Amino acid sequence: MRDSMLGRFFAVNIKPEHRQAFLDASIFKAQSVISEESGVFQFHLMVDATDPNRFYFYEVFCDNAAVQEHWETPVFKNWRNIVEQMHEGEIEDIANMRSLFPTHKGFEAQKPSLLQW
Repeated sequence: MRDSMLGRFFAVNIKPEHRQAFLDASIFKAQSVISEESGVFQFHLMVDATDPNRFYFYEVFCDNAAVQEHWETPVFKNWRNIVEQMHEGEIEDIANMRSLFPTHKGFEAQKPSLLQW
């Protein structure tokens, strides 16, 4: 499945008093990741429809090397240091996936438009 990308889906609960600081740090991270990391093709941050302090991340990487590179960037390390004490419990790793659609070429074609958000 060389033409597939790697996806990760996870959730985190944030202490209510840290909600805005978590959002500020996470949105900055999302913008930086898409614009600065060539191996990251999607980075979504969503909030639970019924719990305003539960957040979901959906990320798509071109390969395992891009995942490892992401974890070593100053942006990721800084974000992790900022938000670690904001968690209510552990990060919940929901799924690790491989893309079927769009294809690798499809993700590559979409990436430039993500920088317009």
